[in-house]
Amino acid sequence: MTIKNYIRKLFSKRFINFYHLGWAFCSALWYGFPSKKIKVIGVTGTNGKSTTINIACKIFEKAGYKTAALTSIAFKIREEERENKLKMTMPGRHILNKFLSEAVKAKCDFAFIETTSEGVAQNRHKFINFQTAVITNLNPEHIEAHGSFENYKQAKGKFFAAVPGTHIINIDDKYADYFLSFSAKRIITYAIENKTADIVAKNAFSDYNGSYFEVDNNPFNLKILCSFNIYNALAAIAIAQSEKIDLSVCSEAISEVEQVPGRMEKVIDSPFQVFVDYAFVPEALEKVYQFVKPEKGRLICVLGSCGGGRDKWKRPILGGIASQYGDIVIVTNEDPYDENPKEIIEAVSAGVKDKNKLIKIFDRREAIHKALSLAGKGDTVVITGKGCEPWICWENGRKEAWDDRQVVKEELAKICK
Repeated sequence: MTIKNYIRKLFSKRFINFYHLGWAFCSALWYGFPSKKIKVIGVTGTNGKSTTINIACKIFEKAGYKTAALTSIAFKIREEERENKLKMTMPGRHILNKFLSEAVKAKCDFAFIETTSEGVAQNRHKFINFQTAVITNLNPEHIEAHGSFENYKQAKGKFFAAVPGTHIINIDDKYADYFLSFSAKRIITYAIENKTADIVAKNAFSDYNGSYFEVDNNPFNLKILCSFNIYNALAAIAIAQSEKIDLSVCSEAISEVEQVPGRMEKVIDSPFQVFVDYAFVPEALEKVYQFVKPEKGRLICVLGSCGGGRDKWKRPILGGIASQYGDIVIVTNEDPYDENPKEIIEAVSAGVKDKNKLIKIFDRREAIHKALSLAGKGDTVVITGKGCEPWICWENGRKEAWDDRQVVKEELAKICK
């Protein structure tokens, strides 16, 4: 790189950073710095952010607090909730500060915000007075966007560095030490395996009815499926404990938590089971398959991978994991954006070692129909990658209204005629 190009690149980067920082300040100023008038809790991590916030809200409401929450699923202010149709987990500064302003006007005590690495990299967290930072877990994601996994990790760390109050950390995660290195007024740890944590789940197990665990002899019954959701519940309990909410209140609230939309959601129970889940990174996908794989019947996997240049490295890995656990692997579209959707399908399919298992279907509805038509009694169909997302995103900003759960019901009705 020439000196001229280096200077140009450096100037461009500084200009972009200044732009994002200035926009964050102006947005906060416009709405009167609303985060100074409400307690804001940010939840970051590769997986589990929405579920953790959903559980935390239930606990805080059970304790008598008024809550607001901004997640990839919904905008929630007290009893009012509207679907997040932005296809953006952590929206831009204007939307964030407007949301906090509305929460303040509604006299909410706490606001929970999903805090993403890309949002932090663009300074969307700046001039928001987060009092608590929570990390659920860390796995490779957004590698192309950040340039490397190390940059991705550091973006999460940048958020922790900006929050001097309370840090809540899953110390079973292999990157826990990194987050423990940031100074804070208070650090609360949680775990299942590491017994040195402040909050430890004991006697934990999961089945198709939900999960059970104990914390300090208090029983917890969680209806949400899959063992990784115990970690999300523990994170929510840790947040509650940081605000001195009693474990008995946490237990009562968690027993009332209903299914989080599109997260390990059982859509059909008979004559075979159908699950819809948001999993789109290898670690999450593998945990989903491990949980839903039937003892006697077949596992039929429907999956794809997001376009738009997002994490191309993982596409064959996703196909390989589906091939490892699935008896039938149907690769289809997810969100191609401006990429060639057929090339994405081919990249995922390349990871399927046993080609006898592989079916490639361009149309996602047709792929779901095919999976349902192949399923028999005792089989399990699992459809991953979108969860409850309301769109399929195509080229040039084109959006197709969508809901995996609704499509499953519509296509099964056709088959059962």
